[in-house]
Amino acid sequence: MKYMLITNNPVLAHEAEDFGVQRIFVDLEINGKHERQGHLDTLISSHTMDDVPVIRAAIKEAELLVRLNPLYAGTADEVEAAIAAGADLLMLPYFHKVDDLKEFSNMVGGRAGIIPLVETHAATRAMAEIVKVDGLSEIYIGLNDLHLDMGLNFMFEPLVNGLMDELAGIIRQAGIPFGFGGIARVGEGVVPGEMVLGEHLRLGSSSVILSRTFHRVDAEIEKDRASKILADELGKLIALEAGLLSRSQDRVEKEHEQLSGVINNFVKARRQ
Repeated sequence: MKYMLITNNPVLAHEAEDFGVQRIFVDLEINGKHERQGHLDTLISSHTMDDVPVIRAAIKEAELLVRLNPLYAGTADEVEAAIAAGADLLMLPYFHKVDDLKEFSNMVGGRAGIIPLVETHAATRAMAEIVKVDGLSEIYIGLNDLHLDMGLNFMFEPLVNGLMDELAGIIRQAGIPFGFGGIARVGEGVVPGEMVLGEHLRLGSSSVILSRTFHRVDAEIEKDRASKILADELGKLIALEAGLLSRSQDRVEKEHEQLSGVINNFVKARRQ
């Protein structure tokens, strides 16, 4: 599993690589995000293009992923700036049409890997065409915006309503790596990290974004403990992954049923 950390802190990025994070994620997306997610407890970053070369210089072997804004008049300039600053991978978020992704691919022109962020209902319906676009290094499915766009009650519902199984099947058949959503710490969250990791492995996913809880630095802890928390909590996930990979098929199915129960109960309670 490739673990990704969203940060513009060069010290944390450098340490995270030593702890086992294989991809550092600089998040420049801001256009439209407050309108979509401003009412939720979600992280809307304040990263800037100036952060990209700083993070590039801070990491050694880890990949540098830069999420740009959804396609707009300034996208070509963003692509050029991110590539010049050393981005290995560019992510296009919140697109609805395959033609938008093709236009983005033409702008990149093979100079960096492309990761389409599939997070609209229209994009999920076009997955069979998305996998044919040139230049894709990976496909990522964004559960937060996706559940909002689909009018669902909880971002993990696609794991139990058949949608993620359908999308994963199309992507696997095309031979493209993929990932989805975010993951909480082991033992934390409505859907704990161990359950989410189990689903990634069941579906054949190979990447996941570490939630901000992996380096919590609010009032509950001192800021200088952030790196230790990241090391400890990521270590738990990596150790857990080894055991999950050896599960029997019966255990995989049983744990998926348990996850379905947790998600369905949460959705039922939210509807009341």
